[in-house]
Amino acid sequence: MLCGMTATPSDLAQRQLDAYNAHDLEAFIACYAEDVVVLAGDQVQGRGHDYLRERYSPQFAAKSCHADLLGRMAEGDWVVDHEHAVGTARGDFDLLVSYRVKDGVIDRVIFMS
Repeated sequence: MLCGMTATPSDLAQRQLDAYNAHDLEAFIACYAEDVVVLAGDQVQGRGHDYLRERYSPQFAAKSCHADLLGRMAEGDWVVDHEHAVGTARGDFDLLVSYRVKDGVIDRVIFMS
């Protein structure tokens, strides 16, 4: 199931954020391409749904994570969110997250903090 075939990139970024905050792993993963690439800066952290499942399952099961949206910009296929994350393995912090949307799903994520 695709998260947002008719959604704008901003809509899709919001849907995945809502699923993240609801700790709904399946709804969260549905917003991403099967072969999504996740980067921290310019370093690849992981690829695909299996990586997302492995990375987020513990936080979602513990219901420990939450992100507040501080600001959002969108241009073309890209959305950049300014977020305040709490309850993560890294603790609480502010970050920028870039999402690229192709074919109704997020196919690239870049964490910048």
